[in-house]
Amino acid sequence: MRLNYVPNPPTNLAAEDQEVLERVKARRGAMGLIPLDLTLLHAPKVADGWNALLGAIRTKNSLPDDIREIAICRPALINRAWFEWKAHAPILLKSPGFTEEKLEVVKQLHPASQGPLDDRQWAVLRYADTMTRDVSVPQSLFDEVKGAGFSEQEIVEITATVASYNMVSRFLVALDVGEANDKAPEWAR
Repeated sequence: MRLNYVPNPPTNLAAEDQEVLERVKARRGAMGLIPLDLTLLHAPKVADGWNALLGAIRTKNSLPDDIREIAICRPALINRAWFEWKAHAPILLKSPGFTEEKLEVVKQLHPASQGPLDDRQWAVLRYADTMTRDVSVPQSLFDEVKGAGFSEQEIVEITATVASYNMVSRFLVALDVGEANDKAPEWAR
């Protein structure tokens, strides 16, 4: 980590910042504060906004788990945010119907084919990759995502998830949160 983490638990907080801390702790639940929280809490108001945004992205959307986690894992992989990858790849693997074979495709930096991924999973993977690498999404790819049967609400949620986790992964890598920048999984080296 390029900065010191705030103490766990943070101490000597102003009342307003203590309220932020309580909201972050409530979202994390039994897991407790993670290194990302202990970094963000250097700037409590930023931590509060981050917590609200990521709480909505993670728990207040209509996306199936596999779709949401592909949209999270692809920016983590492409941006080499191994702290994030290690947190979310297991969640993806626990998604109903998701298999190790499907994860093998998600783990490829440039997958040549969709393999065992269904059309919806493949469309989201390609959409996330294009948003992460190129920012601009060609109309043909957008039409593919729309044609995969996603509602307009789901397309907004997928897009917001990919965009948010690009923010997360870039923050994690820039500050080496979790000291994971040099800890790529063996298969990614």
